[in-house]
Amino acid sequence: MRTIETHLQAIFGQRVVGVDEAGRGPLAGPVVAAAVQILPDRFSSEIRDSKRLSPKKRELAYEELLRTCQVGVGLATVEEIDQLNILQATFLAMRRALDNLPEPPQFCLVDGNLEIPDLPWPQRAIVGGDDLSISIAAASIVAKVERDRIMVAYDEIYPSYNFGQNKGYATKDHRQRIETYGRCPLHRGSFRCAGDL
Repeated sequence: MRTIETHLQAIFGQRVVGVDEAGRGPLAGPVVAAAVQILPDRFSSEIRDSKRLSPKKRELAYEELLRTCQVGVGLATVEEIDQLNILQATFLAMRRALDNLPEPPQFCLVDGNLEIPDLPWPQRAIVGGDDLSISIAAASIVAKVERDRIMVAYDEIYPSYNFGQNKGYATKDHRQRIETYGRCPLHRGSFRCAGDL
């Protein structure tokens, strides 16, 4: 999975950074992005697409990545999602993640089929990038764990919605809770919920 990074580092320099997000699809909560520059030659944890890792393995990988790599995290709030739309809010979160790196990147690898608008650095969008690029896979892990922790914290504030379990996604249980209790401030007004149907 390092082939892409190794090739780009030979051209652009060592600071090749992977960017990915978590939380584009949920009915509630922010969208969170991470940018990661891989530094170690090897990891003791498994680094791959966060969706292919168990929560325990994700947490172990997350802690190792924060300890050993250059990491930036950014988010876009529910209000920004509703104001901008989810795609533009995702780009905003990604730019914030890149801005929060200790050093600016020399090249960005972005998961998906769209490049981030208005970046001052060269970039490449890669469909299925979290399976092809170790830095994108690392970013997917960091973004997922960061967002999950945010939603677990929100579960304490809005216990009626079971955010600790559903993380804001449109599960059957979550939709039923929206029908019972209505929306809370964490629900995205621009997304259709069960009560809207």
